[in-house]
Amino acid sequence: MLRLGLGAVGAAGAALPAAAAGPQYWLDPAGPVAAMQGQLFLLTLYIMLGIFVTVSGILVYTLVRFRERAKAGARAGQAGTAVQRETAAAAEEELPPQIEGNHKLEVVWTLIPFLLLLIIAIPTVRLSFALAADPGEDALEIRVVGHQWWWEFEYTQLGIVTGNEIRIPVGRPVRLIIQTDDVIHKFWVPKLAGKMDAIPGRTNQMWLQADEPGVYYGQCAELCGTHHANMRMRVVALPPAEFDAWAANWGRGPVVESEAQLAAVERGRQVFETRACFACHTIEGTAAQGTAGPNLTDIGARTTIAAGILDNTPENLARWISDPQAIKPGSLMPRVGLTPDELQDVVAFLTSLR
Repeated sequence: MLRLGLGAVGAAGAALPAAAAGPQYWLDPAGPVAAMQGQLFLLTLYIMLGIFVTVSGILVYTLVRFRERAKAGARAGQAGTAVQRETAAAAEEELPPQIEGNHKLEVVWTLIPFLLLLIIAIPTVRLSFALAADPGEDALEIRVVGHQWWWEFEYTQLGIVTGNEIRIPVGRPVRLIIQTDDVIHKFWVPKLAGKMDAIPGRTNQMWLQADEPGVYYGQCAELCGTHHANMRMRVVALPPAEFDAWAANWGRGPVVESEAQLAAVERGRQVFETRACFACHTIEGTAAQGTAGPNLTDIGARTTIAAGILDNTPENLARWISDPQAIKPGSLMPRVGLTPDELQDVVAFLTSLR
């Protein structure tokens, strides 16, 4: 049993470097919210470790002392005459000195836990108020809606709607209005902020901020059905000028580089608008205005598809459209049944939306 326990501890220790190098390692914060939460966690952890080491040390000391006395008593009881053995046994049964009360000691062991709890409580309350406070009038507001199994993001001030990928400006707070369209989900981008529930019939709020440009990984952190583990998201933090350019160009339509590409894009648009695609997805400037699936207006600019499962490449997009159930069984997206030429045209159309 001891070997098993030591093996488990060793395995956990060996896994720590890999966890710290992961894209969702939350003790490597990239924003003020995650930094404050990480500092509070470490403070609590160090206090708990101090208590654990102290109590364990006292326990081990007591066990060792007791074991040594028991051995001494046993040796005394085995030696000598019957009278000597009876004397040794009686000595072992003698009670140690009894202390009926020590007010100083009682005050000390009451004050120590109180002070430790106070040390934890003060920053906890301060952090709770800081996280609940409004981030300010300059904050970018995004409405987050959880669906099985993808995320919808609506920029309420800009009229922009995206799916599974948020773009935010570096250094600017972002207010998140979190809701759900079906079951309970939990929004979580570890390097930027802690978790927040999306509960049916209820609206929750939180805020986050990215201090550096980059791509930050997140996912649903509440078991929500078959593909809970594949309900991922990404937050792309851009310099303010790049974010403003992206917002200004959102929904401008296809970007093509040749006449041949333009022809393929136009054919793909016609297929998209006449098959089942348009009933579930929205693309600004087209007849497609469905709401059952993610908004695809800027699908060509996203880094992933299928809620973060696949990199956004023409090959993966064709795989996803051809047979979504093979990639994400149980998803609501059906097989559309396109011909190879129609599939390539639709892929050309979608990849041009950037």
